[in-house]
Amino acid sequence: MPKKVQGSEYSAKQITVLEGLDPVRKRPGMYIGNTASEGLHHLVWEVVDNSIDEAMAGHAKHIVVTMQPGNKVSVEDDGRGIPVDIHKTTKKSALETVLTVLHAGGKFGEGGYKVSGGLHGVGVSVVNALSVYVKAEVKREGKLWQQEYTRGKAQYKVKAVGKARGTGTTITFQPDPEIFTVLDFNLQSIKDHLRQQAYLTKGVEISIIDKRLPAMPSAQARQAGLPTPRGQTAPSYTFRFEGGVQSYVKHINHSKEPKHDAVFYVDKESGGIQVEVGMQYTDDYKETVFCFANNIHTIEGGMHLVGFRGALTRQLNAYARKQGYLKEKDDNLSGEDVREGCTAVISVKVREPQFEGQTKAKLGNAEVKPAVESVTADALGIYLEEHPRDAEAIIGKCVLAQRARVAARAARDTVLRKGALDGFALPGKLADCSSKDPKDSELFLVEGDSAGGSAKQGRDRNFQAILPLRGKILNVERARLDKMLANTEIKSLIIAMGTNIGEQFRIEDLRYDRIIIMTDADVDGSHIRTLLLTLFYRYFPQLMLTGHLYIAQPPLFRVQKGKMSKYVYNEAELEKVKKEFEAIKLEKVAAKAAKDKVEAPADIPTDGEQVVETTASGISIQRYKGLGEMNPGQLWETTMDPATRVMRQVTLEDAEAADQVFDMLMGNEVAPRKRFIQTHAKSVKNLDI
Repeated sequence: MPKKVQGSEYSAKQITVLEGLDPVRKRPGMYIGNTASEGLHHLVWEVVDNSIDEAMAGHAKHIVVTMQPGNKVSVEDDGRGIPVDIHKTTKKSALETVLTVLHAGGKFGEGGYKVSGGLHGVGVSVVNALSVYVKAEVKREGKLWQQEYTRGKAQYKVKAVGKARGTGTTITFQPDPEIFTVLDFNLQSIKDHLRQQAYLTKGVEISIIDKRLPAMPSAQARQAGLPTPRGQTAPSYTFRFEGGVQSYVKHINHSKEPKHDAVFYVDKESGGIQVEVGMQYTDDYKETVFCFANNIHTIEGGMHLVGFRGALTRQLNAYARKQGYLKEKDDNLSGEDVREGCTAVISVKVREPQFEGQTKAKLGNAEVKPAVESVTADALGIYLEEHPRDAEAIIGKCVLAQRARVAARAARDTVLRKGALDGFALPGKLADCSSKDPKDSELFLVEGDSAGGSAKQGRDRNFQAILPLRGKILNVERARLDKMLANTEIKSLIIAMGTNIGEQFRIEDLRYDRIIIMTDADVDGSHIRTLLLTLFYRYFPQLMLTGHLYIAQPPLFRVQKGKMSKYVYNEAELEKVKKEFEAIKLEKVAAKAAKDKVEAPADIPTDGEQVVETTASGISIQRYKGLGEMNPGQLWETTMDPATRVMRQVTLEDAEAADQVFDMLMGNEVAPRKRFIQTHAKSVKNLDI
């Protein structure tokens, strides 16, 4: 349970004003990232962060997030309630100040919060500025206080509207359709985020209620396995974890094979910094680490990660030497060795966190490193002594990784250092572009020699390079680096990109700004694309994080009637185009084609399987099963020409969810993959059998 802080005053004098609110609506992306789905959900995170801050300060035990009809969301907590007395600087209620002034909150100055995770105090005011409607309700001093806002403007002064028991705050907001391109909140995204927050704030109960769907009778809800709070029959979910990040580690590893039973766990304060660490080894070949500072996911790590890794390497080496697992002549276990298969969650609470960048991707506080290192090292030393069997399993895993690392280094030196890095020729099958400026260049990874031939002929040689891949590459989810580097296709790809791999990876040496996966629109093409995505996610995640990876979208159909034709990218669009063509009389087709300056497409090459259907109305529909069925001109026009092509950029929004999906689909465990296929089989479209 969060401990209540005694004597903590919280009133208007704790609310510090820094500047006005006007810039938010002009440049919302500066505050929430974007105005699409990510930015929309960021509004929820910001309001929830305020409630989490109350919980971390020991003043709140329950948080309820309710999704309401009309794209409204309300967040309620049983904390102290935002102060409503008059602020000495703004001469307005502290509640109105917090909701309408940027950089106004209890997270600046002294006495408001010891630690906080909000967006530097701008969170709830940004939500207000970007919402068409906001209502703030505060239970405080035995009264229920209320104020409503429209696009950041208060509609009336804060007023008491009734009596209230206890304390707390409820913020209800409705995103502004003039700002956001997406208005539908995703229940799964909100569940995943709030589950994570519950793990990081142990003992706090967080509930989600979805009132957008028709309410179910209580009996029906219970039969569906949904919790039904008293008086509430809408679907709801409640998270509460007394184990903290220890429970989080178990959750992450639920589909993996652990190497030892007891999860290493420590929760201790050092130098005013609260350090909470959970760790367990699995049979994976990769490291899975999630770092948090004041409940904010620092995806690029920072000083807390550096401290943890230092303690882990030092303590495991000391124990391995002491117990004789490493002889005097043996090299020490490297950081890479001890991280293989390690699943860890590192959470620190810092009074004044210093994040690098507005997105808070990295923690920069120098004092965090020694705090995490000392707490982890002391606790890990005790853990290894008290759990000798678990210690033996961990050291055994690390020693095996050390041997594989030596073999991988030899393979890497042979493949890479004697390859592109020392001036040797690039892969022979790579058709490189003439431009030497990476910002202007792009590399297409093409399935098969047939499609590769068409792509090489159809490309713009100035800035487009083509690398044909023969067959299906190795599934790297089940292989160490040494085995992976023995795969010819993977070797060619690494050398072509120029970044190297593993500890020698340098994104600065990337030879192409865009890496584009271009595979056939069939089962084999999807499999090859998935194998490539697995490779990039496990060994080149920086390319995803920095927006360098794309997936080409070749058309599925070509619809033709007379001399008029159109490329179609999905089934829904196909039906629409068919109706359009059927509405045009055949004798007018030639005239329309001439008017639109549409030329009859060139003949289709016959080196690929063709599926052609002719309807009763004279419409010819060709189904493209492979890129090789298109001639170079068609491939350029539909898939490669920057002016007309459609591409999907591969991003990494939720590392934990992505890790679980890749592990499930590409890992050794068959049962989770089978359940996934059974669950989603009916939703698959365009399946080739």
